[in-house]
Amino acid sequence: MTVSRRAVTAAGLAAAVASMASACSPGKKDAAPGLTKLKLATDWRGQAELGGYYQAVATGEFARRGLDVSIVQGGPGVNVPQLLATGAVDIGVGSNSFIVLNLAKEGVPVKAVAAYMDKDPQVLIAHPGQGVNSIADMKGRPILLSDASVTAFWIWLKAKHGFTDAQVRKYNYSVAPFLADKSLIQQGYATSEPYLIEKAGGETPAVFLLADDGYPAYASFALVTDRMIQEKPAQVQAISDAIAAGWKSYLYGDAKPGDAAILKDNPEMTQDLLDQARDKMRSYGIVPKDGIGAMTDKRWAEFFQVAADQGVYPKTMDYKQAYSLAFLPK
Repeated sequence: MTVSRRAVTAAGLAAAVASMASACSPGKKDAAPGLTKLKLATDWRGQAELGGYYQAVATGEFARRGLDVSIVQGGPGVNVPQLLATGAVDIGVGSNSFIVLNLAKEGVPVKAVAAYMDKDPQVLIAHPGQGVNSIADMKGRPILLSDASVTAFWIWLKAKHGFTDAQVRKYNYSVAPFLADKSLIQQGYATSEPYLIEKAGGETPAVFLLADDGYPAYASFALVTDRMIQEKPAQVQAISDAIAAGWKSYLYGDAKPGDAAILKDNPEMTQDLLDQARDKMRSYGIVPKDGIGAMTDKRWAEFFQVAADQGVYPKTMDYKQAYSLAFLPK
């Protein structure tokens, strides 16, 4: 699982903008009295990195707040912003801060109302014993990156460490090239690729979390439309609170309900991968025990400044259109 598998293309954003005019009203009433039926689109197939969303459904956190939420599983062909814009779903999961700001840049009336991962799980992975003891040591070395990553966190790495595009090698979502060449470094998620590399290669790789090097991005956002924010603010708050409760339960309580739902949705997932991913999210502080879902203007400003300085966004862009702090989990 990597950020690159969740890219939002310009075409997809344009389609989302074009279709917003015909968006249907969110929050259709369910037949069950007192419950509002909603659909939540995830940004990838069922996995621990989505555990809080599954747990919120499985343990009744949504239901306790008057919501009947069903999950629409994501994947390579799923465009979450477009699903939101057309009214096909009511809640979406946004993978990373670039995706959220891209929506604002394209004028898509969708906002992030909570960030459930205080640290982006993005890591760079190196072989041990190769003289790579920090991210700074990677300057000049070949790094396997996806196209989407080159236009995302790579921008920050170039700005901070002076990395150059000459270092980039094509990442094909397989760990085989990395295992075959000890000089290579590759992208990944702290919760996934390091474990897969260790299982396949028999050695523990050197793993460097970008957030621990100062990368200011959030990840795993709850996205809703501006229309829902304007017309149903209490519902938006309930969504934000329920997901936060789901994450706290999934990582710091009994994860069995969420795991069962994930395994049902995604039969390719395994329990050992779920277990180790939860451990990594806790040990790296990716989802904190307290203050789950929090965002600040300061962090957003810092992230936007780096990206704008590198020409990703116009410096005059109103980046605050990308998010709202009015519905942070209580």
